[in-house]
Amino acid sequence: MAELSIIIVNWNSLEFAKNCIASIETTTQDVDYEIIVVDNASPEGGCSEIRTRFPGVRVIALEQNIGFGAANNLGAEQASGRDLLFLNPDTLVLGDALGRMMAVLDAEEEVGAVGCRLLNGDRTLQMSCVQPFPTVLNQLLAFDWLKRSWPGLPLFGMKALYADGGRGLHEVDVVSGACMMVKKQVFEQVGGFHRKYFMYAEEVDLCYCIRKTGRKVQYVGDAQVVHFGGQSTKKKEDGFSDTLMRDSVFKFLRRSRGTPYAMLYRIMLFLSAMVRMAVLFIIFPFSAIPNRFVRRDAVKRAFKKWRNIARWSLALAGWAPGPAKMLPVSDFAVSARVFDSDPGSRENA
Repeated sequence: MAELSIIIVNWNSLEFAKNCIASIETTTQDVDYEIIVVDNASPEGGCSEIRTRFPGVRVIALEQNIGFGAANNLGAEQASGRDLLFLNPDTLVLGDALGRMMAVLDAEEEVGAVGCRLLNGDRTLQMSCVQPFPTVLNQLLAFDWLKRSWPGLPLFGMKALYADGGRGLHEVDVVSGACMMVKKQVFEQVGGFHRKYFMYAEEVDLCYCIRKTGRKVQYVGDAQVVHFGGQSTKKKEDGFSDTLMRDSVFKFLRRSRGTPYAMLYRIMLFLSAMVRMAVLFIIFPFSAIPNRFVRRDAVKRAFKKWRNIARWSLALAGWAPGPAKMLPVSDFAVSARVFDSDPGSRENA
């Protein structure tokens, strides 16, 4: 039985996943861990390459994409660790980040989950490390320039990122699902990631459920992980992630605050999208001027994004995954090939 089970859900991010696993093996020396990779039917394949290069890794190869949360739940079912780390494939672990997170998680009974300081590829701070629980107001005002200008506002829930030089230990609402460590007992108590979410907001819902049990969610500022961010969804140009993200927030608000509040979010998001499209329409002619202050292709992309969001808010978007893919794992037979690790392939296994 391992102390820590690291679960990595991969979808079309093979090269990142290999680098992620290599970073774990390089930096994590004093933790008894296991790595479980759940491949969500990646079009690019590559599970055999992971097994060859990292024989100590257990691979679960799914034959259909069951969603991020459901795949993590499946990995957790196979885990033997006391603690669970849900780690995105497009990450690199720095220093003793995992050991530091485990120390905080296991130090107190009332701590249920911890997150770390996430860095962009250029090592600048990623502001999504911690988040507040979504409200209509903080979703409508989620502008990066506002967050950078007033990071201490309670509205944005980011004060922990800047207090104590950003390296302290603070209780927060939500930590990013890109690197989230949870006690397995707590994870099982709250029922794991909720199966209503295909992708996005799973960590928000999980942190909400953990806090409802009376436990804390902690930000560990002196544990650092690089997160390149959205590498699989960047390959899609159909607005899938833009609308699915809003749909997941809508589901969370409906679960946590009720249908009327969630519908208010949907209405206000439609109005916001219409205003943004009107502004983009006005500035579009200026994008053709030499030495222009805004690029024409950027305006087109932004207009398409908010058009898709407006269509979603009116229930007109056609982005949703097929019905079978949205079903809870228990509602259909999940076809998978499980490749066990070689227990003798890693010294600290």
